[in-house]
Amino acid sequence: MPDLARRVTVLDLAAAKRDRRPFTMVTAYDWPTGQLADAAGVDCVLVGDSVAMVVAGRSSTIPATLEQMIYHGEIVSRAVSRALVVVDLPFPLQHLGVRTAVESSARLLKETGCQAVKLEGTAGQADIIAGIAAAGIPVMGHVGLRPQAVHQLGGYRMQRDLDRLMADAEAAAHAGAFAVVLECVPQEAAATITRSLSVPTVGIGAGPHCDGQVLVMHDLIGLSSGRVPRFVRAYADVQATVGDALARWRRDVENRSFPGPDETLG
Repeated sequence: MPDLARRVTVLDLAAAKRDRRPFTMVTAYDWPTGQLADAAGVDCVLVGDSVAMVVAGRSSTIPATLEQMIYHGEIVSRAVSRALVVVDLPFPLQHLGVRTAVESSARLLKETGCQAVKLEGTAGQADIIAGIAAAGIPVMGHVGLRPQAVHQLGGYRMQRDLDRLMADAEAAAHAGAFAVVLECVPQEAAATITRSLSVPTVGIGAGPHCDGQVLVMHDLIGLSSGRVPRFVRAYADVQATVGDALARWRRDVENRSFPGPDETLG
């Protein structure tokens, strides 16, 4: 059982890799989901730029802004007392130079109360990762399928170029990333990268051989609309439960059985 009384740190994730203990990360975007993730003993909570899709109904993560990430990140950080809270650096801030990336990451850290930031990138962003890490801000890398680059990559598809994946992951680790997300890569590639890196890998659609696993909360609990990726396992059907509750309440109002004596004041 996880120690629910102590904050998870980047050193704990490094120890988990060393001890071959799988760890968990899940997204959260608000107070209730942050509290639920923390109470369940999840190791890391990611305030992802996926908020643009999951909460705001956008077709990609690209519209997410720094102000939106700060807003959601601050709420989640207050809701979470144990898990390591990581907030995404939204597009295009990691492409605007080291100074802009450091300033934006510092705002995330200072204004949300999170413990780390995450950024998508290739080996070309190694100097950005190095600059953020040099400022004392823990940074998580993200390679493979990079949703912020979905148009360049030709859609949400598996990334199979092992040489490219390895180069990107190693560049992130060497630049100072404390962990690297591997998204939508073949499990053999993920296993090879995980063995090669000295820092933990976090898989999403990357098979069972990564050091940790991450999923979007709404996918995990069955609250997503539209297509759900094949790599997701839904552990609940919240959408059906909530839909049924709303329909029952509407019927009770229509037939005047709500509010009843127990819900009537005075």
